[in-house]
Amino acid sequence: MEIKLDPSRDDLPLMANTSHMLVKHYVLDLEVDFESRIIEGTIVLFFEDGSRFRKQTSSTKETCQLASNKAYKFRTPELCHIPVTNARTTFNVGYSDFVICDKGEEDTSDKDGNHDNQEQASGISSSKYCCDTENHGREDFLLVLDCCDLSVLKVEEVDVAAVPGIEKFIRPSKLTTVSEELRNEIVHELVTLPAVHWRKQLDYFVRCSQAPSCGELFFDTDTWSLQIRKTGAQTATDFPHAIRISYKTKPEGQSVTWTSDQSGRPCVYTMGSPINNRALFPCQEPPVAMSTWQATVRAAASFVVLMSGENSAKPTQLHEGCSSWHYYVTMPMPASTFTIAVGCWTEVVPKKWSSNDLMIERPFPLSETDCRYVGVCSHMEYPCRFQNAAATTQKVIPHRVFAPGCLKGVCQEILLRLLPPCLSAAHSVLGSHPFSRLDILIVPANFSSLGMASPHIIFLSQSTLTGRSHLCGPRLCHEIAHTWFGLAIGARDWTEEWLSEGFATHLEDVFWAEAQQLAPHDAEEQRELRACLRWHRLRDELRNSPEEMQVLRPSKEKTGHVSDSGASVVKHGLNPEKNFMQVHYLKGYFLLRFLARRLGDKTYFSFLRKFVHKFHGQLILSQDFLQMLLENIPEEKRPDLSVENIFQDWLESSGIPKPLQGARPPGADCGLVRRVDAEVTKWMRLNQRPRKRRRREEEEVFEKLLPDQLVLLLEHLLEEKTLSRPTLQTLQRTYCLHEQDAEALGLTLQKLMSEQTACKWMSKTPSAKSWHGDVPGCPRGLITRPASRSPGGHPALSEGTITERNPMRNLVLLF
Repeated sequence: MEIKLDPSRDDLPLMANTSHMLVKHYVLDLEVDFESRIIEGTIVLFFEDGSRFRKQTSSTKETCQLASNKAYKFRTPELCHIPVTNARTTFNVGYSDFVICDKGEEDTSDKDGNHDNQEQASGISSSKYCCDTENHGREDFLLVLDCCDLSVLKVEEVDVAAVPGIEKFIRPSKLTTVSEELRNEIVHELVTLPAVHWRKQLDYFVRCSQAPSCGELFFDTDTWSLQIRKTGAQTATDFPHAIRISYKTKPEGQSVTWTSDQSGRPCVYTMGSPINNRALFPCQEPPVAMSTWQATVRAAASFVVLMSGENSAKPTQLHEGCSSWHYYVTMPMPASTFTIAVGCWTEVVPKKWSSNDLMIERPFPLSETDCRYVGVCSHMEYPCRFQNAAATTQKVIPHRVFAPGCLKGVCQEILLRLLPPCLSAAHSVLGSHPFSRLDILIVPANFSSLGMASPHIIFLSQSTLTGRSHLCGPRLCHEIAHTWFGLAIGARDWTEEWLSEGFATHLEDVFWAEAQQLAPHDAEEQRELRACLRWHRLRDELRNSPEEMQVLRPSKEKTGHVSDSGASVVKHGLNPEKNFMQVHYLKGYFLLRFLARRLGDKTYFSFLRKFVHKFHGQLILSQDFLQMLLENIPEEKRPDLSVENIFQDWLESSGIPKPLQGARPPGADCGLVRRVDAEVTKWMRLNQRPRKRRRREEEEVFEKLLPDQLVLLLEHLLEEKTLSRPTLQTLQRTYCLHEQDAEALGLTLQKLMSEQTACKWMSKTPSAKSWHGDVPGCPRGLITRPASRSPGGHPALSEGTITERNPMRNLVLLF
């Protein structure tokens, strides 16, 4: 059945025709203008066409053996039919189950400057494009890129053959005449250089990006895409493999946020919104388009530029008042993982260096001579840290912390002390860090998340610092876990968010217990207490969300499928309700907890290291993980376990998963939980006493609780229909709730008073003032518990967003 999709509604379109051409490298040259709130410059894209990619990968060993994985193989180039019709743009992506339609938009390209020379006369800006995969005609090939809220100024072919010294990449017999074929051959040789020559490769990418133009290309834009063609190029093989796009962002673009930091200084950072980076630069958003990149960013000299990059960039002064920063990445990753932040950040350094601090800060840079191959990797070739003997033993990678100047002290006191033990704990559980370094940035107060992980950089909310180590530590561990699950290992289909968020939620407890060096019994008690808290949140989530949004694998058997061109949709990707959901965190967490208990912790985490070693640098579907896991479970421990059963019980059904129905709730045997239950009984007894009798009777004696215990206590108390005012006042005096962290304070506020009263109370509370956020349409600082950054973990790696749904549950004070 054909389903007509309106991109303005629930499902998010991924328009790039990645089966025809695949971006292998991006070179960005950008300038940040805070007065106009625009990022402007050029991006050069280096491509391989589908047929060449297929030839390169056909000889490599297949790591995914399941039949469903056949959809991942790239197809031969297919032609694109471009009939000139009317002013509406329609894409027929050839997928048997849907058609993506952008209905009735007026062509405004001439007003926005979004058309090329002679473009209007040629008819391309008023064309109806649709892909003719059968090639019944002889029309030009159409390259489609994901693009939204960008002003594209010019698209041109890059004359890579004009670069001095480039002839060393080409056999002498091919150097007779400069042609399209020669230029494409140069790009092919450049993108397929052996990983050991990565420095030379990056150098020539930059040289090629600065080469002169050898002709402008026709282009057009619509709501979700940029379409480019060259007259006479009828196949992807004929199409230019190096193109340069001049463009500028729009202030309203959803991929970036222009704001001020906590010190009142202007800044800009990527949001990681559902549309990811297509409003930052034209790109291929589907996760299969794994590429490398390098970027030069210019800004006023007072600003610091942070970015996803393997190098700790330092500024280069261009002229008075202007500096440039250069970053690069050699590990291929989806373009959606690219992150940038520009602001007047202060680097936070320890007040006093210890000998241990100095020891762990020694870098282990990858060079062209020190790679000692200790194992065979299954991913495409790049300078992999898993193959570097020095990197495998590096427990703590080099790291830096950046924040607004006003938060320098608290970062020194809390964050800098937590980073080494958390990084070391992650290494002890999973092995080699996939990335060579890490920056941490405390983002502005309107950042609607607790954290967000991207390659080489983590964004953290300032509210994580208010809870001291018990709130900041687990959140930091959660984001570090995304280094492996979400970044080094990505979901091939964005709807399978649990593959990043479920794993990060499960591993944060393991990492945090290891970082604290807890005894086994204490670590188990802490994990069970946190499991009990998540159980309460999962029940709340399922009670207050649509059933269709509770499914972790909404596309079911079509998960991972794309059209012949490579285009696809992300089911529910644009549904605003999805941003408020944490079901993929919680159900994913409980699935992994269930499997770990079946296998036993020791065997499970031993398996997890094997899984990471096998699949790092690759994209996976749920069955890749589940199939390998089941092969490691002894037959006697899995009589009722199969990939199909797990799909049915956990991933493709709404509500509480079957294995959890009727089972004892998490924490039933946990001493920390039982102590909370005893305290709840005391509070209920106090709440039920008549007011006059309270004065004559001896007051209850309440025990001191751990922060997580206090949150669980409040969860229980908030389930009561009424709490009397004296009870609430006693609750406040007993636990000094106004001094507690964001989670406990938020839960209290929602019961104590209306949102309007809460705002007044917050404005008079010193501890609450530091958490204020300026969020339109929501009381200052009130924000939900974890929600996702984007569809599927790339990089759907953030926690928290604003909501008006169910205001009496899951509301926490973050800013």
